[in-house]
Amino acid sequence: MKFSHIEDGRAKMVDISEKHDIFRYATATGEIQLRPETIAAIKNMEIQKGAVLETARIASVIAIKNTSSVIPMCHQIPITGIDVQFDLGMGKVKVTVEVKSIGKTGVEMEALHGVSVALLTIWDMVKSVEKDETGNYPSTRIKNILVLEKIKQEIE
Repeated sequence: MKFSHIEDGRAKMVDISEKHDIFRYATATGEIQLRPETIAAIKNMEIQKGAVLETARIASVIAIKNTSSVIPMCHQIPITGIDVQFDLGMGKVKVTVEVKSIGKTGVEMEALHGVSVALLTIWDMVKSVEKDETGNYPSTRIKNILVLEKIKQEIE
């Protein structure tokens, strides 16, 4: 088997210089399971650390813009649009991220990175109210992170 990112036993980034720019789009989602009391505290702005969802939104945007610094074989690409949405449900917060670019490679890793960092930021912001008496998180879970859609489309 020939590997695309390994040459002579060494990791290498694939050369995309011959590819042309096209419209790229990806949507990813994920959720964090939280206690109902925590969801209520987020809604009522009662979390001691501050505005949970806005902090998570900013963290997501920063993560998306820096994906190539964290994931070794990701190319640095021009991001042309980001949208981060939250849906507070029964015992969970769902995060959905859309990323757009005009470039040579897709943006699904950026979307996944944005979702993951938003979820981790939410956990960090609410951990004081999610902990049990032993300092553990028996019901807090990050789950169902996935790419919902990926589009690449020629520019007319």
